[in-house]
Amino acid sequence: MTFWSDKKILITGGAGFFGSRVVSQLIEKGVKKENILIPRSRDIDLRKWENCVRVVKGSDMVIHLAAKVGGIGFNQAYPAQLFYDNAIMGIQMVEAARQENVEKCVIVGTICAYPKFTPVPFREDELWNGYPEETNAPYGLAKKMMLVQSQAYRQEYGFNSIYLLPVNLYGPGDNFDPASSHVIPALIKKFTDAKRNNDPSVEVWGTGAASREFLYVDDAARGLILAAERYNKSEPVNLGSGMEITIRDLVSLIQDLTGYQGTVRWNTAKPDGQPKRCLDVSRAKREYGFEAQMPFREGLKRTIEWYETHRREADMRQQTGNHC
Repeated sequence: MTFWSDKKILITGGAGFFGSRVVSQLIEKGVKKENILIPRSRDIDLRKWENCVRVVKGSDMVIHLAAKVGGIGFNQAYPAQLFYDNAIMGIQMVEAARQENVEKCVIVGTICAYPKFTPVPFREDELWNGYPEETNAPYGLAKKMMLVQSQAYRQEYGFNSIYLLPVNLYGPGDNFDPASSHVIPALIKKFTDAKRNNDPSVEVWGTGAASREFLYVDDAARGLILAAERYNKSEPVNLGSGMEITIRDLVSLIQDLTGYQGTVRWNTAKPDGQPKRCLDVSRAKREYGFEAQMPFREGLKRTIEWYETHRREADMRQQTGNHC
């Protein structure tokens, strides 16, 4: 409570899926609502330098979550926008924070920054040992430049910024828009809608052989806040659960939890994305005591229940996230 007392915090992306959980947990920590500034993209374009300078004024801490993101299809359709928007927002926000002399800057990167064929589990030391998977390389590299910036600013200016690498997040309130959603909400929507419509089959992209790791959004928010409190080093830190599941097993689990009785058709003409993803999460535990708590099956169950209850609301809105 002492650390957060009277802190004025700017949270870009604070109204989004991940950001809203961070805000809620900060308030539970004792941060006053009036001391949390959340610039909304519809009102303030952070690709413009003058807006970054304006929003950072008077802040003690900047938490940069804002990002343009999507699934594989979205990444393939908009690689230039994903590169430019994410790079320019991040670089300008960190520079504006430095010029404002904020006490600390928390930068949220992405697991997409890792090389395509990183040995599992991904260790932070492997981050520069190859090129990212092609479908999300523009996004991953744009976010990765903020790690370079963070380390360079600490070296030259003594600027206290940290860099976190979260895996794919999921949970209630996720983005279920088929045009931009990630794998878990996309599958939940497909199976839930197919069950409701009595569709005989559901199409899933790829072969199912690729693996992924997932982190419940409330665990992710807790991990970020612990890092903001306790971590003050230049090395990047993985933020994950340390679990690994193939897409084929994930599909079977979601099919079971939604109660869909039809068949699954694998469209192998579509890409799998990065072959494997699973993080070494030992640095986060060692440096600031973070471990994921939500069991994966229970987290999926809660997410499905949320979507079934809020389906109309979820289908009408589009949200942004900070994972790939």
